[in-house]
Amino acid sequence: MDKKFVEIFSDGACSGNPGPGGWGAILRCCGKERELSGGEPHTTNNRMELLGVINALEALKYPCRVKITTDSKYVVDGISKGWAAGWRKRGWKKSDGKPALNPDLWERLLELLDQHDAEFCWIKGHAGHAENERCDRLAVAQRDHNAK
Repeated sequence: MDKKFVEIFSDGACSGNPGPGGWGAILRCCGKERELSGGEPHTTNNRMELLGVINALEALKYPCRVKITTDSKYVVDGISKGWAAGWRKRGWKKSDGKPALNPDLWERLLELLDQHDAEFCWIKGHAGHAENERCDRLAVAQRDHNAK
């Protein structure tokens, strides 16, 4: 059976770094869309960027072909350039021996990517990309909710 194709759009937001944060994601498959969002009261922007992608992938019920579009170079480069896989191989250490940040989330993401055929696409943030702007609004709403 052919795997379904799913488009995922994701964004994260944080006020202060660390500070209150939020993430938003849109999943699109077979003409249907689903929006997801969440956040934390004390977090970082990179954690929110990662959690947007992770939560979207966790919402998939079976292995899919996935195109993940995000404005996070951290997420795209971490996977596409093999950084996260290298950090994991070295016991969550970077090539300079310093600890890699967010190993808990990178581990979750790598495990999810083992289940799906995924490609990552980086786009410039706040540049009028409709889905990225919607994800940003979802993330900011969660960030603002967590700031209270």
